[in-house]
Amino acid sequence: MKPWLVEELGRRSYAETLDFQRALVEKRQRGDVPDTLLLVEHEDVITLGRRRTSPDNVHAGNTIPVVEIERGGDVTYHGPGQLVAYPIVQLEDDERDLHLYLRHLEDGVIATLAELDLVADREPGYTGVWTSGRGLVPARRKLASMGIAVRRWVTYHGLALNVSTDLSKFRVMNPCGLEAQVMTSVSRELDRAVTLEEIAPRLAHHLGVALGRE
Repeated sequence: MKPWLVEELGRRSYAETLDFQRALVEKRQRGDVPDTLLLVEHEDVITLGRRRTSPDNVHAGNTIPVVEIERGGDVTYHGPGQLVAYPIVQLEDDERDLHLYLRHLEDGVIATLAELDLVADREPGYTGVWTSGRGLVPARRKLASMGIAVRRWVTYHGLALNVSTDLSKFRVMNPCGLEAQVMTSVSRELDRAVTLEEIAPRLAHHLGVALGRE
């Protein structure tokens, strides 16, 4: 296991946190800081990944700020009640498989939710973490979205787990190109209020195990 630092940032604007990530990437490339996991909650924002069709998935009339960024993937929403994890990790030679890196992120979320007795898994053909939707339609619902970027083998961006997110915020877009109804939250699936404080230490631990960091 390699060492890493976990920083809980509380609620921060997306722009501030993005600047912080980029600065950390440069410091990690120079070896000035260790691998670092940032945990944060954002104010309302929609982010557009590198996929060419991302802007088409934001509906006319949307009033949430939109930011174009360098991560992979499509359009997604960040906001209150969502726990966002940004691993700033120097990938070693034997770790330089970005598909495998994404699977490790999914593993960390799946193990975190298992601690809460919420069964989650993958959906073939999609990135992220899904669950069966309590017998409702659609039967499969998405709990966590992912999109990453890498500079000189240092990762940034990461994953967003809907904990107690206001799911109506997804209605102004087709999140990851999907219908808004596919999105769900931990609180909704467990039918109880779940806080970010309850999830954060579990997620930090299980992401560390999945990525070989502690």
